[in-house]
Amino acid sequence: MNQSTIKIDVLLDPNKVPEQINWNATDSTADMVQKAKAMCLAFWDGTDKTALRIDLWTKDMMVDEMADFYYQMLMGMADSFKRATKQQEMSDDMKKFAREFFEKFRVIQMNEQNSQTSKS
Repeated sequence: MNQSTIKIDVLLDPNKVPEQINWNATDSTADMVQKAKAMCLAFWDGTDKTALRIDLWTKDMMVDEMADFYYQMLMGMADSFKRATKQQEMSDDMKKFAREFFEKFRVIQMNEQNSQTSKS
């Protein structure tokens, strides 16, 4: 049996706010430690039937990057759900929600930018 290890290091500021997230995996094709601005990690506790989550993002993660990150995660979760369950329609619904989420975010961002521009 093979074993794979994923290592995550989080550099915190004095207030315990993440400044840097680094990770590497033993089965990765990347030779060097990878940097990330955000991460979401979830585990399923089969005994308690609950999801255990770790969500972290660094100080320099921009709001538009966060929306893009969530959009891509939602799309990826839809693909994973389809592979695991063979439920194409449910996967399509999740992807539809992801697209609507991202489009709504973009409209809000545009309205905020226009509002700030008109105040100047």
